[in-house]
Amino acid sequence: MYNERREQIRALLQTQPFISLKELEKMFPNVSGMTLRRDIEYFENEHEAIKVRGGAKSMKFITTQTDGSIASRLNVNVGSKNSIAKKAAEFLETGRSIFIDSGSTLQKLVQFVPNDRYTFTTTDPAVAIELSKLGLSVVNMVGGRLDRDNQTITGLQATRFLADINIDIAFLSPSGLSARSGFTIGNFSECELKRIVADKAQFVVILMDSSKLNKALPYTFATLDNVNVIITDAPITGDLKELVESKGIQIIDVSQEI
Repeated sequence: MYNERREQIRALLQTQPFISLKELEKMFPNVSGMTLRRDIEYFENEHEAIKVRGGAKSMKFITTQTDGSIASRLNVNVGSKNSIAKKAAEFLETGRSIFIDSGSTLQKLVQFVPNDRYTFTTTDPAVAIELSKLGLSVVNMVGGRLDRDNQTITGLQATRFLADINIDIAFLSPSGLSARSGFTIGNFSECELKRIVADKAQFVVILMDSSKLNKALPYTFATLDNVNVIITDAPITGDLKELVESKGIQIIDVSQEI
């Protein structure tokens, strides 16, 4: 249902990093403080704000987007992404509930999916559309709010949807991997979704090019304990390699295939 007051608050969250409860009380003098606090809680549940003392911080200004938009990433390291995606496709299994993450590398995966009876769930509209063209596969699209820059679905509706489904195999892509922070990303809303998937999946395959190695962003969605396979385009070395191997994770380096 359309709520004009909340739309005005949403507009504020898009233009300033912090809105105070006092500011809202001045904007809406006929609305109680309790109702305005519920509005703030609503935007927190939608991952558009974080409730803090005296008001709310906008997630738009907290998010650290270092990878650029999905459009800018699709044509970067294409050879590496294709090789990583082709190897990842070997872990597909019919009769399983399979989750495919959003992202430029994950979009490359679709071209290597055979036309067979798979059951997919994805947060990426482009992936869902391409998978639907296969014919035999069942494709579930997560509902929620569309992040235009990253072309992924986020928000409370999306987290609720994922919390209610079973996942056997998950294909996930981070923005960084470090020994200290694990698998990280710069977007809080995406992090919440990826964390649910990583926790629920029985088998997790990470797709990442070497630019993500030894790199940490603000939000951790998975640790090495959550992951079974890492597919990348360069050797993992040093302390990070030792830690990954100590967890029994299979490392696949496709650099010889590029």
